[in-house]
Amino acid sequence: MYGYFDRVLRINLSNWKISTEPLNPQWVDLYIGGKGLGLRYLLEEVPKGVEPLSPQNKIIIMTGPLQGTSLSTTARLVLIAKSPLTGTYSDSYIGGACSYYLKRAGYDALIIEGKASRPVYLLIRNEEVKIEDASSFWGLDTYEVEDSLRKRYGQRSAVLSIGLAGENLVPMACITSEKSRQAGRGGLGAVFGSKNLKAIYIEGSQKPFLPDGGLDQEIKRIHRESVDGPENEWVRANGTPITVEWSQTAGLLPVRNFQEGANPDYFKIGSEAIKKVQVGRKACQGCRIGCRRVIQFFSARIEAPDYETLSTCGSNCGVFDLEAITRFNDLADRYGIDTISLGDTIAFAMELTEKGIHNFGIHFGETEKYLRIPELVAKRTGLGEELALGTKYLSEKYGGVDFAMHVKGQEFPGYDPRGSWTMALAYGTADRGADHNRGWPVGLEAFDRVLDPFTLTGKARLIKEMQDASAHKYSLILCEFWAASPQTQAEVLSLITGKNYTVEDLATLGERVWNIGRIFNIREGFRKKDDLMPQRIHKDPLKEGPPQGKVVPEKDYLEALLEYYELRGWDQNGVPTVKKLKELAIDYEAIEILQKAF
Repeated sequence: MYGYFDRVLRINLSNWKISTEPLNPQWVDLYIGGKGLGLRYLLEEVPKGVEPLSPQNKIIIMTGPLQGTSLSTTARLVLIAKSPLTGTYSDSYIGGACSYYLKRAGYDALIIEGKASRPVYLLIRNEEVKIEDASSFWGLDTYEVEDSLRKRYGQRSAVLSIGLAGENLVPMACITSEKSRQAGRGGLGAVFGSKNLKAIYIEGSQKPFLPDGGLDQEIKRIHRESVDGPENEWVRANGTPITVEWSQTAGLLPVRNFQEGANPDYFKIGSEAIKKVQVGRKACQGCRIGCRRVIQFFSARIEAPDYETLSTCGSNCGVFDLEAITRFNDLADRYGIDTISLGDTIAFAMELTEKGIHNFGIHFGETEKYLRIPELVAKRTGLGEELALGTKYLSEKYGGVDFAMHVKGQEFPGYDPRGSWTMALAYGTADRGADHNRGWPVGLEAFDRVLDPFTLTGKARLIKEMQDASAHKYSLILCEFWAASPQTQAEVLSLITGKNYTVEDLATLGERVWNIGRIFNIREGFRKKDDLMPQRIHKDPLKEGPPQGKVVPEKDYLEALLEYYELRGWDQNGVPTVKKLKELAIDYEAIEILQKAF
C-alpha cells in the first residue's frame, strides 16, 4: 500500500510484550488513517463502560498515508483514547515532528495497552523498540524529560511526555512535545499517567512506500499553488493571536467567564502586543506556513501563547497582562495541562467567588494568585485539588450550572456563541465536547460577515458539512491552517496512495468517521441531553458590540439541533439509524456495536 508501511506497533505495558501486526485492510479502505482509522481501532478494542484511567483503556497513536512524506503541513500526530475528562472518546492532535519520526521509524500506528508496574518510557528507534525504566524522570517537568532523552539518544528525534499533571491523573492533563506543542484536549496526559507511561522517544530513518515518477514535482507544485497561497497568509503573517482583535471587534471575546464579549484592554494581549516582543517564527517539521510566534520574555526566547490561551487564560480570567499570560502558559506546558480547560475552570471559580456561591479565594484579574494555580492543579494540592477536576465537577458540587461553560464536560474554546449563533450548534454537537475545530462558522458569521451571525435558520447543514470536512481532513491529518480545498485534499491523497479519490469520496469518508465517533459516544451513554448549551448562552445577553442584547434563543437552538439530527440520518435522540450506517458502508461489526449499546 503506497503511503503505508502496513505495520502497527503494539506494546502491552502489563506484561512488557512488544509485537507488530499488519493494518486491518478493510478499515484502511474505509477510514484511511488518522482520526478515522484510529477511532475504528478504539471502538473495537476498548469495551463499553471502561474506566478511562484503568488499564483497559488504550492509547491509539495514528499516522496516515501523508505522514513521513515531503508534503507540507502533515507533521501532526493524533492520539485517541477514552477521555477521563468527558467519558467520550477524545482525539487530540500534536504538531512538531512526532508523526514524521513515528512514520520514519516504520510504523503507521502505535497501540499502547495495560499498565506498567513502575514508571517507564518507550524507546522507538527504527526496529529497536524497548520499554525502559523512567523512575529517574518521574516528577520532572516535560521540558526536563525531553531535554534528557534527546541528550541521551539524539537530537534528530521527537519526544512525547507528560508532566506532574499527567502523573497525578489530572483529567485535563495533556501531552507535550518540543516544549510548546501539546495534545491538549480531553485529558490524554492522565491516560499516559494511569499507565505509568512518562514519555515516548522516537527516531527513524525509513521512507514510506510511495509511487514512482514525478511525485516530488507534483508536491512542489501543490506547495506553490496552495500551501504558499494568499489564503494562508493571515496565519503566516500574524499567527492565531490576530484572533484577539477579530473577536473583540465582533464582540465575542470571552471576558470574565463569558459574562462579557469585549474589553477595552484587549490590545494589551493581542497580535500587536506580541509583535512588539516578537523575535522570530517557528514551524512544525517540513511546514511552510510557520504559525507560531517566538518572543523575548524574561531573558529567554519562548513561543508566544496562541489565541485559545490568550482568550481563555487571559481575558476570560480578567488578565490583560501579556507577560503574566506567557508565564502562565509556560507553567501549564511544563506541568502538562490543557490551557483551555484550565483557564475556563479558573474563570468559573472566580465567578463563583465573586457571586458568593463558593469562596475559592481568587477574583478576576488577581494575577499573582492566578500564576500559582498551574502548580497547585498539577500537584492536586490546596485550591488545585478541586480545580483539577474541571468546570463540570465544580458546578455540580457547588452550583452555577447555568454559567458553567462546557459541553459534555469539556470547556468552551475562545468564542462566545452569542456573537455567532451557529457556534452554539458546533459546540453542542461536537464529538469530544465543546470544540472549535469540528466546525468554525464564526469565521463566516462574525469575522467575515458572509452569513448572518444572529440566526440558526438553515445552519444545521453548514455545521454537518463542516464537521464532515474536519473528519476527513483529520483522517489525512492535515493541519487546519492549510486552507486546502476538498479538491486539493483529494488530489494529494490520490498522488501519494496511487488510488483515485474524489471530493465525493472524502465527503463520504468524513460522514462515515463522524458516525463512528457517534457510535462510540452512544455506546457510552451520550444522547441529546448532552448536546445542549449552558443556560447563560440562552438567558444572559451580551452588553457590547454587534451582539449587544443578544442571546441564542433556546427554541431556535433545539429546532436546529433536531434538523441537524435529521440531516445526519439520526433519530430524534441523536442515535444513528442502521439504515444510515449501511448507506455509508460502515462495517457490520461497528453497526453491531451500536445495536448492542441498547
